[in-house]
Amino acid sequence: MLSRDDLREHLVYTRISGDVATSRENNLDHYSSLANGDPYYMLGLTYDQPWPYRDILALMAKSAGVVSDPDHRWGQDTIDPDLTIDAIDAMAERIASVLSRDHPRVLFATGHPTGLLAIHMPLARLCAERGALLMTPAEGWTYVGSNFGRPRGIRYMEGVAMLDDRGGFVHTHDAAPMRYMLGELNGDKPDLVIADHGWAGAAGEAGVPTVAFADSNDPGLFVGEAEGKLDVVVPLDDNVLPRYYAPLTDRLVTQVSRAL
Repeated sequence: MLSRDDLREHLVYTRISGDVATSRENNLDHYSSLANGDPYYMLGLTYDQPWPYRDILALMAKSAGVVSDPDHRWGQDTIDPDLTIDAIDAMAERIASVLSRDHPRVLFATGHPTGLLAIHMPLARLCAERGALLMTPAEGWTYVGSNFGRPRGIRYMEGVAMLDDRGGFVHTHDAAPMRYMLGELNGDKPDLVIADHGWAGAAGEAGVPTVAFADSNDPGLFVGEAEGKLDVVVPLDDNVLPRYYAPLTDRLVTQVSRAL
């Protein structure tokens, strides 16, 4: 496992954190859309209070490390690598606390198969090795969403749920698959969900203990964390080259193992 300093350097070099590829314009557009109540950016969550644009920006500066200045409207935005590492360590503690139980039930899902699957799969293997049941509800369920015209379905790879479109795993923010998965369990909820995008939001909204990964342009999950519906949200660029996530994943897996 890399030292904290070396991991920080790696995160900045690969742009998982630091000066990230997600533009300031894109971030602020998403913050504004969430403040206006656009369900797409709520990622399956509802909120206990109004979240004005300025409050969302302030939260994202605190939780993810984006530039706090509201007059900075174009160009580069950032994720604080120390916040990424701190959240990884907090996630590891939360996962370890669940794995310390007898026969825990864990559910994995990702809406970013070209990126974050590289984190989810090693973590799922670790959970299975430590005696967890990797839950796989609703495998094969299909639906047609509001933004695509043909059926897509839930498919699992090594215990990680993703959305399948004619044999290819696809990017999705949609909360509908997780809602259906939890509904099929008929109250037999997981002890922990490890996910991102709408998969995580829907689980947190249903009251299931949830930890998540989120980019700086996904403020909905950070608002959910602020309101206590998600336990931990890790800020990071969610679509760099999969191999770049290896040192971060190694720290997460090692910290979970150490805590057990």
